[in-house]
Amino acid sequence: MLEKEIIKRVKNFAINNLSSDDIHGYGHTERVYRKCIKLGQKLGANLFVLKIAALLHDIGRYSEDQKYKNKNHAEISADIASNYLKTINRRFGKNNFINIIHCIQAHSFSNQITPNSLEAQILSDADKLDALGAIGLYRTIGYTIKMNGNLQDVILHLENKIFNLKNQLFLDISKESAEERLTLLNQFYQEVKEQLALK
Repeated sequence: MLEKEIIKRVKNFAINNLSSDDIHGYGHTERVYRKCIKLGQKLGANLFVLKIAALLHDIGRYSEDQKYKNKNHAEISADIASNYLKTINRRFGKNNFINIIHCIQAHSFSNQITPNSLEAQILSDADKLDALGAIGLYRTIGYTIKMNGNLQDVILHLENKIFNLKNQLFLDISKESAEERLTLLNQFYQEVKEQLALK
C-alpha cells in the first residue's frame, strides 16, 4: 500500500473516531497535523511518520473502554493507534512503527515521556502551540465553559497551564512562534485582570 493511501485511510479513521469539537476533537487534530507538516518540512523530518502520528495523537481521548480507565490519553491513543495500524499495513518498517507510537506517547507532557526523536519533538511542540494564540484562547474559554467553569477558571487555567507551555517546547522555531502567540494571551489576561479589579 502506498504511503499516500495509508495516510488517507488513517485520516478517515481519525475523522470517524474523534469528536467534531475544536477543543480536543478533529478540528484540533487537523491544526496540529498542518503545523507538524510545516515544521517537519523546515526541519527535514520524516513526514510519513509525522503525519500518521499527528492524525492519531488524540485518538484515545474520547474512548469509553473500561480497560483504559485512569490511563493518560496519550497512552490510550498509542494503544489504539498501534492496534489500528497493524490492521492496515504490516510493512511500515519497524523503525517507523516504533517512532509513530513513541511520538503519540510522548506528545503529552503529563505522560512524562521525553520525546527522543525529531518527529516526537515536532508533534509535542505542535500540540502545545495549538493551545497558544487566538485559537488557544478560544480553546481555553471553550473548555472552561464545557466544564461549567467561569471567568476566574479561565484566568487560573492560563496561569497554571497555558503560560507554562512555552517552557515545555523543544525546538527553537517553536519557541519563537510561542512568543508571538503569547502576546495576544498576555494582552487578554492583563485586560481581564484590570477590568475585574474595577468591580
